[in-house]
Order: sequence, then C-alpha cells, then structure tokens
Amino acid sequence: MKKDESNEISVFQKYLTIWVIICMFVGVLIGKFIPQIPEFLNKFEYARISIPMAILIWLMIYPMMMKVDFRSIKNIGKNPKGLFVTWVVNWLIKPFTMYGISSLFFFMIFKAFITPDLATEYLAGAVLLGAAPCTAMVFVWSSLTNGNPAYTVVQVATNDLIILIAFVPIIKFLLGVSNVVVPLTTLFLSVVLFVVIPLLLGVFTRITVIKSKGADYFENTFIHKFDRITMIGLLLTLILIFSFQGNMILENPLHIVLIAVPLVLQTFIIFAIAYIACRLLKLPHNISAPAGMIGASNFFELAIAVAVALFGTSSPASLATTVGVLTEVPVMLFLVKIANNTKGWFKNE
Repeated sequence: MKKDESNEISVFQKYLTIWVIICMFVGVLIGKFIPQIPEFLNKFEYARISIPMAILIWLMIYPMMMKVDFRSIKNIGKNPKGLFVTWVVNWLIKPFTMYGISSLFFFMIFKAFITPDLATEYLAGAVLLGAAPCTAMVFVWSSLTNGNPAYTVVQVATNDLIILIAFVPIIKFLLGVSNVVVPLTTLFLSVVLFVVIPLLLGVFTRITVIKSKGADYFENTFIHKFDRITMIGLLLTLILIFSFQGNMILENPLHIVLIAVPLVLQTFIIFAIAYIACRLLKLPHNISAPAGMIGASNFFELAIAVAVALFGTSSPASLATTVGVLTEVPVMLFLVKIANNTKGWFKNE
C-alpha cells in the first residue's frame, strides 16, 4: 500500500481531541436544550441497532476498509516475528489486560465515585475498545515513525481477518465474566454490519477501481475523496452519542476523567509490551514501532458501533467508548515521540 511520503498528520487527525471536545459540548447542549432531536432519532432502530448511527458509522468504516490491501498477506512468510507479536499482544493480552485494569479502577479504586451498575457498563465499553485493535489510524502512526508501510498493511490486514473470528467470542466471554447480558444475535449482527459488509464492499471497491483506473489513481486520488466523508461521519456520530449522554455528563462530569484513567494506562502498557517484545526479538524499528502502535490504539469506530448496538446510544458503555476517542490521539502522538526517540535501541533496517 502506497502511503504519503510527507509523514504529515492531517489537521483533522492532529487535533482530533479538540474536535471531539467540541462535539461533546455541541451534543450535550442538544441533549439539554433540544431533547426532541435525540428522542426522534432514537425511534429508528432494528434489533437494538440505531439506524441513524449505523449509517454514520458506515461512513467512517467503509473508507477505512478500502485502504487495506489483502494481497499483502502473501508476504507473511518473509518476516513473521513482527506479526506474531502483533497477534499475541492484540488478541491474547490486550483484551484481558483491559478487563483487569478497568475492573481494578472502576470497581475498587474509583468505587467511591462510581456505582456498581455504572462501573459494569463502563467496563463493558472499555472491553469493547480492548478487543478492537486499530485498523485505520495505525497507518498514520506508522507513517509518523517511518514504519515499513508494506509490513504495516500486512499487520492491519491480518488483524481485520482475526477480528472476524475472535472479536465475538472474546467479547462474549469477558462481558459474561462481568455479568453483562450480551444478546449474541445482536453481537453477531453488529460484526456483520460493521466489519464483514464494509470489508467486502471495501475489497470490491478497491479491486474494481484499480482494475479500471490503476493503483496509482486509487491510492493518490480515489481514496482521498472519502477523507472528508469519514471526518463528517465521525463528528456527527460523536455529536449524536453525546446528545444522548447529555444528562449523564452534566450530572457526572468527573466520570469522563475517571473513564480516561484506565484507558490511558492500558495504552501505555500495551505499547510497552509489544515494543519491548520486538526489541528482544531483534526486529528493526520500522516493524517494531507499528507493532506497538497497532496494539496501543483502538478501532474505536467498531467499539462505538457495537456499544450502541448492544447497550444503546444513551448507555454508559457507549460513553466509555467515546472517551476512548477523546484520549487516543494525544496519547498516541506521545507514543510516536517515544518511538522516534528510541530508534537507536533497534537494529538498522
């Protein structure tokens, strides 16, 4: 997959936290002063899945799926150690450490501030984030650390395939342990709607456009036509979620900070595990940095979609997933700086 050689993060991506904060204020104001809007939109749902939210989430996820070139998977055998690190950290470590860290904070350290019922739903939102490793933004983090773009594509492509198999059973297991009732039909429907269908459409679009206009046109022109659509979809999704969360946020503004603490801590821990593992395996920096970034960041679009489908747009679980968006960019930019400053720890590419 060809990436922008400028290694520059876009204005929207760089200031994503600011846009999220603005969306939070706009959404809360709508929920407080124009509650008729979220009440009206809440009427349109099927199998507990909000149709307006589904449309907006598709606007986010479909362009991301087009960016993944699954033909790169044939290169797995050339240097599999970095992929093993990615797979083990993302699927055998991250969901379970997210569960453990979030449980520790929500049920013990913060128990004076969070009721058990709220803690359970916040934990559910955190688990959804932990079981959804990054798909799209990792290309940005990889670029900013001068990562190997072809290898990053393989890491992301194989992650997307694993999501199809592992996401549902991991979520079902961890939320079952948390005594959260998860409608399995809704969970499977969410994965089909928000992963399988966009993935198939993305692959079909990619193949069709490249066959018609060529890879250069697809990578440098066609895919960028969707950048603004993705941005609008994300911002409108956040405004809608925060409009449903308005009263809860106004009554418990401290909870935004309380939710953020374990999410940020988990991000640093997972990055350290993957990054140090790559160093011990003597992998080059341009593979090690993206490996750490994929595990540390989240596919928050999927987490939001499933949280809304399982628990509703006004649920504490949905709020927890949106806090993940709020914290991700500044933390990841800090990790990018760490990765760039420690490049000397690794062997030359």
